[in-house]
Amino acid sequence: MATPNLQVTDLTKSFGDLVLFENISFGIAERQRIGLIAKNGAGKTTLLNILCGKEGYDSGEIVFRNGLRVGYLDQHPRYPADTTVLEACLGRWDWLPPNVVSRLRGNDNHRPTPTQTVIPAQAGIPQSEEELLAKQILTKFKITGFNQRTGELSGGQLKRVALAAVLMTEPDLLILDEPTNHLDLEMTEWLEDYLSRGTYSLLMVTHDRYFLDRVCNEIIEIENKTIYSYKGNYNYYIEKRQERLETMGMERERAQNLFRKEQEWMRRQPQARATKAKARIDAFHDLEQKLQQNRTAGDVQLGIKASYIGNKIFEAQHISKKFSTPNGDIKIVEDFNYIFSRYEKMGIIGNNGTGKSTFIKMLIGLEQPDSGQFDVGETIKFGYYSQDGMQFDDKMKVIDVVQDIAEVIDMGDGKKLTASQFLQHFLFTPEKQHDFVHKLSGGERRRLYLCTVLIKNPNFLVLDEPTNDLDIITLNVLEDYLTHFKGCVIVVSHDRYFMDKVVDHLLIFKGQAEIQDFPGNYTQYRASIKNYELKITAKSSVGATLAVAQSPTVVQSPTVAHFPTRATARVAPTAQKTKLTFNEKRELESLDKEIPALEAEQAALEQELSTGTLSNDDLLQKSQRIQQIIEALDEKSMRWLELSEISG
Repeated sequence: MATPNLQVTDLTKSFGDLVLFENISFGIAERQRIGLIAKNGAGKTTLLNILCGKEGYDSGEIVFRNGLRVGYLDQHPRYPADTTVLEACLGRWDWLPPNVVSRLRGNDNHRPTPTQTVIPAQAGIPQSEEELLAKQILTKFKITGFNQRTGELSGGQLKRVALAAVLMTEPDLLILDEPTNHLDLEMTEWLEDYLSRGTYSLLMVTHDRYFLDRVCNEIIEIENKTIYSYKGNYNYYIEKRQERLETMGMERERAQNLFRKEQEWMRRQPQARATKAKARIDAFHDLEQKLQQNRTAGDVQLGIKASYIGNKIFEAQHISKKFSTPNGDIKIVEDFNYIFSRYEKMGIIGNNGTGKSTFIKMLIGLEQPDSGQFDVGETIKFGYYSQDGMQFDDKMKVIDVVQDIAEVIDMGDGKKLTASQFLQHFLFTPEKQHDFVHKLSGGERRRLYLCTVLIKNPNFLVLDEPTNDLDIITLNVLEDYLTHFKGCVIVVSHDRYFMDKVVDHLLIFKGQAEIQDFPGNYTQYRASIKNYELKITAKSSVGATLAVAQSPTVVQSPTVAHFPTRATARVAPTAQKTKLTFNEKRELESLDKEIPALEAEQAALEQELSTGTLSNDDLLQKSQRIQQIIEALDEKSMRWLELSEISG
């Protein structure tokens, strides 16, 4: 059997009385890609820090293959403030603790190490291949100020520089802590493809479930201080975890019956005979502890009564906003109009720096537009979760933070929850509720912040990157809450899975005030782009075929996809139309049949064209027919979207 890259055996880690994990064991083989899942505070980051030598452990054994080279992405990377971006990316690690550098280098002294890298630009030497590669990767992550000092970067920019630096080392084993945080969708999809094609092993903590599903071939989960392994991707993990919980439910029922019998025995037991039954008493307490753990192992659901919301939500009326910079104006929105509907759930996506956060700050009044106004309904009560709004008194206890806002939460239908019960729904155990805030992990602080937003009974939730640093279990709770939320929602997020489950349409910020409104979720949006690109490619191929057969001018295809936008349509004269006429309904039903038929015909013709057996006449005839189909599909698809928009 081949030696694994990493073998962990009987590892235990605790902080005082808090045991994170106990006697856990797992290995990482060559090319094995493992996703690590656990709720916040269960020890995910601690485990990665232990493996990379940044933190000690109580007992157990960690063995790396001799000469193994490890690349490690810290959740919150730091560099000396005067280090340039390029220096950081090329691996100047002389400032790190020696034990960490040793782990990152590997044990083979003949292999090049990051600390041996010379920065050619500073020595007056033409840029090396390493420097060129570093600049290419940095550019993929939208970092182009190569000589900028790291002390001038935001936390998100610093994380991207550190990620580029890790990829530059070409390690045998990649250990990544939340690599998709602070990446926009374009960067995330690039990294997803990059890691999928690599030959290294991977151990990764991330909440991005599409990322887990497409990159990882094994999931390990820390739960109740132990570890569970699932030999498959995220979808496989979901299926098998449910089976495990169902089995656990059967075991729990048997354990509860036994517990009741043992409890009766304990109550009857005379004090004088207690020493004679110590083994049975110890077994009783073990069983009690196991049941307590199982109560927190299952999934949870939460629904809170939202405040009454009227028919008028808000209207964006001729909104314009821009920022002046030395390199010119950055436009956020320009003459933007929108009518928000009751119970609408909108997702906002786009690359970093396109104005998503500025837009929602204007909506809730934290930022003023240059011109135009937001007309907000009188019944609207905003609940705002921001990227930088998490501020707590570290000396307060968790329960006190929530009770300062509300002692009791109205769940609707006459049901109420105490602050403590509410916190339990968000996975804060009674013991954790009495911890001081300064003891919470980053993800737990995010979870607490989310609780403080939701318990105020808003009817319009505005969530700016709510998924960052939240564990998957909490995300499931939040998704269920938002799906059943009787109010309006706007979510800014780079989490594709989250957006697909929560929102019903998207605003896509493309930069310089170009905003597209798409009637669907993220996966549908990406599919529409790919479908459009395929049509453009087919149109170009047809044009080339016709050029050979008839020698006309080659048709030029557009490079940017354009789709109808509801933001524009809602202020057009036809926007007041709320339902289809009888003839329009029949037209929509007809289009539902015509479009698939045309697409099937197009696919069949393209297959025939690719055979290479057609005569010149057949080639010309079928190419012309494909051209007709493409034009018909464009026209019918546009009409279908218009009618679908009216029908809701």
